[in-house]
Amino acid sequence: MLTSDAYGTLAKVLGALRAHDTDTIEHLADPRIRSGSWLPEGAEEGEAVAEREVSEGEREPSVPARELLKFSTPRDPALLAQFVKLRVIEPENTFWRRGIQACARYVKETGARETGARELRVPYDYVTPEGWVPAGFPLGTWLADQRKFHKAGRLDAGRVEQLGGLGMVWSHQDIAFEEGLTAARAWAAVHGHLLPPATAVWDGYPVGTWVKNQRYAARAADQVVQRRQAGLPVPSSAGALTEARRAALDEIDPGWCPAWDTGWQRCFRLTQNLLQGGGVLPVVVGKVIVQGEDLGRWVVAQRHGWEQLLPAQQWLLENVLGIEPAEEAERPVKRTQDTMWALNLRAAQQFHAREGHLRVPRKHVEHLAGAAEGTAGPGGHQAGADEVVAVKLGTWLDNVRKRADKLTEQRRADLDHLGMRW
Repeated sequence: MLTSDAYGTLAKVLGALRAHDTDTIEHLADPRIRSGSWLPEGAEEGEAVAEREVSEGEREPSVPARELLKFSTPRDPALLAQFVKLRVIEPENTFWRRGIQACARYVKETGARETGARELRVPYDYVTPEGWVPAGFPLGTWLADQRKFHKAGRLDAGRVEQLGGLGMVWSHQDIAFEEGLTAARAWAAVHGHLLPPATAVWDGYPVGTWVKNQRYAARAADQVVQRRQAGLPVPSSAGALTEARRAALDEIDPGWCPAWDTGWQRCFRLTQNLLQGGGVLPVVVGKVIVQGEDLGRWVVAQRHGWEQLLPAQQWLLENVLGIEPAEEAERPVKRTQDTMWALNLRAAQQFHAREGHLRVPRKHVEHLAGAAEGTAGPGGHQAGADEVVAVKLGTWLDNVRKRADKLTEQRRADLDHLGMRW
């Protein structure tokens, strides 16, 4: 609460401000004890005043005060209001005042209020530069001390309010989360979703790893809720994602933490974005590659693997993307040992006819042109009459040698006919 003297001083300041009486304002703000005269004894008006020693009980106005109270030059109204509040309305010690001034200047210089960033997310080793008022102030360590005092319950409520008004972030964990959230928001704005690969980096920040960790925290929170609902004890909720943080991530992308594989959700969102942008559903492998994902291959895989999907995934595919399960005639031919043997033997025959021997390098791949219709290719699909099938002939022959004792007489004879070296 203000004393009667403080009220009187404040009234004089406000009156002088209304009257534009800068001399009176500067006089009131000067903390030195006076005898009633502004000029020292023996000094004539307009005469230069030499420096003098300050007697005990007196103190010269600080550099910030002298700079701020030069009313003949323009100044920031917000800084002036902060100064009047601290010096006249709520007097504080000098070091605290310097810290608050440094905070206000940091907010102004970084443009935090305009950009919506964390206003007082100051590096620990940050020191205010030359030219600032105050200059050379250890703002980073000073703010770290205020966090410690606040955590221990030793920071005055008024000071908590002052720092809070400047955007103070009280928790180091909150600062780390805000950094990740900013990177995630920027990454999602460019990519159209918040499902980055684990290796994704945004402006030097490992956003992929950060989002992955948030998913772990979200699932930990879900487990805590499930145990409580079941009446089971909860050992600890440390590491669980809070509701406020989950809401912040949901605001960026509601599907950022799916119940199924993240890769599946990423392809789903990319396909959805493609359709919303006026594209058509990709159904051919290798034709539509977005952010490194072959969407045509993904769509084909969903249609052929429909039975392995969860009901929620099936619903999303049908109702959001318009994808339906493959018909029986479209499903791939199941490979058998006989069909695969016939395919590889044909590749060996083709190599022998061309090279005159069967000394095949380990990594050699033989391409069969004009594969017979109905032959199952290595990918499990039915090869067409004009399709080229790639056969890893070198690998197959090595494997055959390893299990030579298990071959039938006919199969061994077929390879012996080609000059197979066992």
